[in-house]
Amino acid sequence: MPGSAVTPASAPLAAAPVLHLEGDGRPPGGFRLLLALLRPRRRPLTAALAWAFAESVPGLLSGLLVATAIDDGFLAGRPATGLAWLGLLAVAMLLKAAATRLMFPHLAAVVEPLRDDLVRAVVTATVTRAVRGDRPDTAAVNRLTEQVETLRNLVSALLRTTHGLGISLIAAMTGLLVLSPPAAAVVAGPVLVAVVVFAWLLRVLLIRQRRLILADETLTAEATPILEGTRDIAACGARDQAYATVRTAVDAQAAATRALARAGVARRLIVVIGTHVPLLGLVIAAEPLTRQGHLSVGEVVGAVTYMATGLQPALQMLTGTVSSWGVALAVTLNRIAETIALPADAAPADASGTAAPAGCELRTKGLGFAYAPQATPVVHDLDLVIPEGDHLAVVGPSGIGKSTLSLLFTGLRRPTHGEILLGGLPLEVIAEPALRSMMALVPQEAYVFAGTVRENFGYLCPAGTTDALLDEAADRVGARALVDRLGGLDAEIDEPATLSAGERQLIALARTYASPARVVVLDEATCHLDPAAEAKAESAFAARPGTLIVIAHRISSAIRARRVLLMDGTAAHAGTHADLPARSPLYADLVGHWTNDPTSGARPGHPLATRRSS
Repeated sequence: MPGSAVTPASAPLAAAPVLHLEGDGRPPGGFRLLLALLRPRRRPLTAALAWAFAESVPGLLSGLLVATAIDDGFLAGRPATGLAWLGLLAVAMLLKAAATRLMFPHLAAVVEPLRDDLVRAVVTATVTRAVRGDRPDTAAVNRLTEQVETLRNLVSALLRTTHGLGISLIAAMTGLLVLSPPAAAVVAGPVLVAVVVFAWLLRVLLIRQRRLILADETLTAEATPILEGTRDIAACGARDQAYATVRTAVDAQAAATRALARAGVARRLIVVIGTHVPLLGLVIAAEPLTRQGHLSVGEVVGAVTYMATGLQPALQMLTGTVSSWGVALAVTLNRIAETIALPADAAPADASGTAAPAGCELRTKGLGFAYAPQATPVVHDLDLVIPEGDHLAVVGPSGIGKSTLSLLFTGLRRPTHGEILLGGLPLEVIAEPALRSMMALVPQEAYVFAGTVRENFGYLCPAGTTDALLDEAADRVGARALVDRLGGLDAEIDEPATLSAGERQLIALARTYASPARVVVLDEATCHLDPAAEAKAESAFAARPGTLIVIAHRISSAIRARRVLLMDGTAAHAGTHADLPARSPLYADLVGHWTNDPTSGARPGHPLATRRSS
């Protein structure tokens, strides 16, 4: 938004093919997501499957060629004939190697673009939800990194190693049936039992794999705000509570991992039933069947060949690769499909306001916000008047809703009930350009783009803004030394990441100071500055025409403010820094924790500077 230190508007994200499954009234599913990912790549996928069929030819012929080589060649006294049949098998194996070699480029054409499509889909869904006011999805990072990369690797591995699984299994059983129906009868029963057991085990594995993925997401969602709020946690003495929260999530994730590992042990049973039992049965039945003329020696060896080269590898792959990678793929696909699917009306509506407010008084009436209908509100029935020109500090424990309130104040999040008035008008009826030129939100993570210092400072300013105004902004907020070090307003910032977090905050503060915004909200926008630099920047905004709202992270911010708004989770209390300690034990505790912290910036000798929390 204009005035903020967030990314400026850019070209809209291109729609990934997976987004076509949205809004059709059906629940999202991993199978539909996989089809959507593979549909644009039908040609290379078809070519890969064709080469997979070519790969299966040796599996279909191996037992027949070995049996013929033994019965018609070696046992018949014709070793040259036997060697010729084995030579034919060797040629078939060479053709299989060539088919594998030719298949890989087609697999690469299927797999490599998947990651881009998935990243685009996850980012689009996450940003869309954020814009329309849904609860921030802290687990989106887990999906964007770990889950997307897992999907890409799993699809690659499964297509590479299991493309011929079904073909190999069918080829082995077909070849065995053609070779000897009695031998096929001995083998078929245990194989069928193994497949039934695998189907049952697969359901258990899917359930436990999903629990593990949800436990991973929960751990990410719980740990992320705690890691980001370590300063507030230390200031408020909430170390034990934070530790307990993370420990609970870690224990749940470990328990889910152990449960999945226990279920995986049963996979060995399937290989025993499907390969060892029929092999033992075939060995036991071989003598009577050969004596009665139902089997020849060559057919016995051919049957063993089918089991050793086709059936056993297929079952091992089924129970190993499919039941581990395949289950992980299915569950991860379902999870991502659930989180990227949006209702048809998810896209944010264009602002339709046309009115212009009279002044910058900010007023809330019964303001409330909850992230879900059944969730506990983080802002509850707030009635507040912030006169034009006021200087308000918002304080409270970490996670209490201070940043959410800053988004509500600036219209970046819609309240679930109540209203916010700017200049006597509800925010939603104010023309978007007017609203964004009047209000500025500077978040903790400051945005600096590649370009000149002048372009960064003047990004929110109207055309024709003079260098003198930009220089004044740099001087006021304490960015002069940084500008001089960079080389002046004409200096190029080629790599913003090379600037420190504090330097980026100074650029964002100067940008906002130079803007026409008359309501400025600093959401921990000076947290990377030392107390003296923070004091200079806040004092500059307090002296600047307009209203200043500071989400405070140091006691000094509350001391400098004309008024303080304390958020305690159930209500909000407004007052001054001098009178709130007597009215609110929570504020007294916060002040005690703050002032006992050497980085708090409390004034030496202040009446509360030596107060200890109870």
